[in-house]
Amino acid sequence: MPKKDPCQKQACEIQKCLQANKYIESRCADVIQAMRNCCAAHVGEGSVCCSGFVKEHAAPEQKK
Repeated sequence: MPKKDPCQKQACEIQKCLQANKYIESRCADVIQAMRNCCAAHVGEGSVCCSGFVKEHAAPEQKK
């Protein structure tokens, strides 16, 4: 049985919040921050849910 993604709950909460708020990201800032915190806590665990957040942190370094 595959291991459960450690940040799946936060990813689902982002989707629920965005749907409830007509996809206005600023209304879901707290939920998105919770996802960032989860991803930071689980770096290197291969979280599929965190793949976009990992790239987000890597992007500024690549622009040099």
